[in-house]
Amino acid sequence: MPLYMDIHVVPGATSDALEEAHNADLAVQHKHCVHCLKYWFNEEAGKVFCLFDAPNPEAAAAVHREAHGLMAEKIIEVDADMADGMLGPGVVNSAGAVLLPDQMDRKDTGIRSILFTDIVGSTEMCSRFGDDAAIAMLGVHDHIVRTAVGANSGREVKHTGDGIMAAFNSAAGAVRSACRIVGQLHDHNEAGPDYPVNVRIGISAGEPVEQAADLFGSTVQLAARLCAQAEPGQILVSSVVADLCIGKNLKFLDVGGCELKGFEGPIQARAVEISC
Repeated sequence: MPLYMDIHVVPGATSDALEEAHNADLAVQHKHCVHCLKYWFNEEAGKVFCLFDAPNPEAAAAVHREAHGLMAEKIIEVDADMADGMLGPGVVNSAGAVLLPDQMDRKDTGIRSILFTDIVGSTEMCSRFGDDAAIAMLGVHDHIVRTAVGANSGREVKHTGDGIMAAFNSAAGAVRSACRIVGQLHDHNEAGPDYPVNVRIGISAGEPVEQAADLFGSTVQLAARLCAQAEPGQILVSSVVADLCIGKNLKFLDVGGCELKGFEGPIQARAVEISC
C-alpha cells in the first residue's frame, strides 16, 4: 500500500492526549485497511506529523474522523525510501511517538536540516584532465563527506553526481559536519594532490510537510540554492539553521539577503565561520 504523511495543527496538545488519539486510531484502523505507523510531535509549535500505510488519503482521513475527530490539515503521499532518508527509521515508544536517537527521553519534532555539497569546477576538471580526474576527485569527496556526515549522526539521502545530499536531526550536527568537510578537504589540498577538491555547501532546515505538497519540499530547494550561491570553501545556511544553533558554540556571519531562483524576495542567509 502507499505510504502517507499528514500534518495536524493542535495548539496546546499534550503527549498524553496524543497517546490517547493514537490508540483510538489503532482501534479502528482495520476497518479502513489503514496501518498507523508512528508520529512526530513538535510540542512548541503544536504540530503532529503522522506516518501510515493506507489505500488512499480518504481512508486515512476516515480513521481520524471515526477515532477522535482530529482531522489533518493536509495529507501527502511519500516515498518510503525518501522518508527513511530524510527522517531516519526512528525509535518509537509504546505510545507511537518517535524519539530522538541520542535523547530517548525526548520526542522527535520531525524538523530536519538538509545539507548539500557541490564539488567546485568538477566539469572543467573532467574536460581538462579526463575521467580519471573526475573519479579521483569524487573518491576523495565522497569519503570525506560520508565520514563527516556519519560522525555527526547524519544520513546520506542521495548522491547528486557532483555532491551529496544529507539529512540531520540536529542543525548543529549539520553545521559541524560541514565544517569538518571543509577542514579535511583543506588538509587534503595542502598535501599537494594532483587533483585538489574544493566544495561549496548549503544547509537549510524545516518541517516534513510544508506549504508545497512534498516531503521537505522548500527546505530541500533552499539548501540546494544556498549551496549553488556559496563561494568555494564557503558554508551558507538559512537563518533558521543559525537560530537552531544558538547556544551550540557555532559562529555565523550575516551575509544579508540572497536572491535565489524559485524564492520570492531576498532570503536572509548566514555564512559559517569555518574555525568552528
